[in-house]
Amino acid sequence: MAIEKGNKKTIRGWMMYDWANSVYNLVISSAIFPMFYEAITKNNGRVEYINGNEQIIIEAFGTEWINTSLITYVMAIGFFIVAILSPILSGVADYIGNKKMFMRIFCYVGSLSCMCLYFFEYKNVELGFLFYLFALIGFWGSLVFYNAYLPEIADKKDHDRISAQGFSMGYIGSVLLLLVCLYMVLNGESLGFEGSEAARTGFLLTGIWWFSFSHIFFFRIKEKRERKKITGKVLSSGFQELKQVYLEFMKDKQLKRFLPAFFMISTGVQTVMLVATYFAAKEIDWIDEASKKQGLITSILLIQLIAIVGAMLMSKVSKKIGNIKSLQLIVFAWACIVIWAYFIHSPTEFYITAALVGLVMGSVQALSRSTYSKFLPETEDTSSYFSFYDVTEKIGIVLGLFLFGFLEQITGDMRISILVVGLFFVLAFILLSFVPKDKAEKSL
Repeated sequence: MAIEKGNKKTIRGWMMYDWANSVYNLVISSAIFPMFYEAITKNNGRVEYINGNEQIIIEAFGTEWINTSLITYVMAIGFFIVAILSPILSGVADYIGNKKMFMRIFCYVGSLSCMCLYFFEYKNVELGFLFYLFALIGFWGSLVFYNAYLPEIADKKDHDRISAQGFSMGYIGSVLLLLVCLYMVLNGESLGFEGSEAARTGFLLTGIWWFSFSHIFFFRIKEKRERKKITGKVLSSGFQELKQVYLEFMKDKQLKRFLPAFFMISTGVQTVMLVATYFAAKEIDWIDEASKKQGLITSILLIQLIAIVGAMLMSKVSKKIGNIKSLQLIVFAWACIVIWAYFIHSPTEFYITAALVGLVMGSVQALSRSTYSKFLPETEDTSSYFSFYDVTEKIGIVLGLFLFGFLEQITGDMRISILVVGLFFVLAFILLSFVPKDKAEKSL
């Protein structure tokens, strides 16, 4: 059954996957898991001073690591795996006309792995990292197929608005579950939880939420083309599909020039977002552990709530000045924020930084997705086209995380790492200047 563009029921169903999976991004990537990880490694590792900076050293996989360096390496490995898998599977998905099947597989792997994070304890830390790795692969792997539906469900003129609304839905849903998880963590003893059980129960609820609400998307979205059986020939046909899209892709100046800029944007934005909580826990001068926990919670909620406003605001701004100029404005703001972050030490300064990050976080993600979808030609191979977008994003994240972890491992100073990441925003701003405008799309 063909997808009817502009159908409100279909669009709401599409946005519900943002509602479903964004709890991973908040609870696991940004909030509860980073605090949980910092606590268990601090309680079980040893303190060592590297270049005058206090670091937590843990043993895992037969060697010793700075705790935050190890988690960034694990994330980098996960993103590298996604970058390899997504173009292959997207080519196959377009050939057999079944994006939803692959999206469902990644969704199930990710949500079930979140549930298994309940068993993450220091005594089996390697197993815990494995669950964390598969949760990451499931989340990001599903997005290439999810994003590919945007040009199928809506006209180009509506892409900015719908993309922003999807991210806003995700922020609202994830904040609701986060509040439940925070209540359990802050009142764990009175609720009968022992040790880290309250946080680990939050991971279980995250997986259940993601798994359950994703089925609204799977029910509402129908495949566009007649499905072909999966045979031994399908993989080679998938590569041919991808090769053909690549040849078409290379003829399009907008796409060729936008992706390098997007690469720089992703490297900077996603690295900052993935390490922000770890940075705040280590580098901000909190009064004590209680104030640190309260401060991190406050800042995370602040980011999510302001991100809703930022995403919707920039969708309106893009109508006035165009997508590319809007992205340049956001990227310039990111560069300023990162430079500012290098100098901050007090909780008040961190709250200001968190508010600024919230304002540009949702807007850059939503606008990047909708801008790329506008550049696409009329095609049925949306998964293959979005695989280039997805791989660009993931390789950028791999580079950013590896660079961040490597610099911290050799210098013992997160501030140097965060400042170097800021260079990617400067390069992104420059590269966006070379993206040509389409005469038929004045809004770009």
